[in-house]
Order: sequence, then structure tokens, then C-alpha cells
Amino acid sequence: TSNGEVLAGCYGEGLYLLGNLSRLAPGQRARILSIRVDGAMRRRLLDLGLIEDTEVMCLGRSPLGDPSAYLIRGAVIAIRARDSRQILINIKPA
Repeated sequence: TSNGEVLAGCYGEGLYLLGNLSRLAPGQRARILSIRVDGAMRRRLLDLGLIEDTEVMCLGRSPLGDPSAYLIRGAVIAIRARDSRQILINIKPA
């Protein structure tokens, strides 16, 4: 959701959580549902392979908390919080 809240529901294999990429904690994995970033940043994210159903893992946050590092298709990518809040994800609970 755009304000950072996390929603829970059931679908297919069981429980899932919806939220945005900025809510992903270090070590957590999720799948991309949609990208709501516009313009050149959207193009960059798509070019890096950040598309629907891509698995991502948060590797950590910078010492000041922004940006965060994510493992995306074998590459480590740093994404600012303002951009990651616009990426909707499906978090599979442990």
C-alpha cells in the first residue's frame, strides 16, 4: 500500500502479506506484484529485471537507513526508500 501498511490475506498456497518493498526486513524475501514508479526510474528498474513475479531479498540498509540493498536476479541493487515505497510486494511468511 502507498502509506507503508501491510495487508494479510489467503491465496493459493496459503497466507501471504502485501506491502511495499521498503517494509522488507534484511534477510526477508518477497515477489514483486507491481511497480508504481514513473519515468526514467521505472525504466531503470525494469531494465535491472525488477518485473512482476521477480523474487527479491533485502540484504540490508545503509548506516543512515537509506538506501537499502536488494538482491535482484543475482545482482545487488541499492534502491532509495522513496522509490521502494512505490513497489508493491507479496511477502511469504516464514
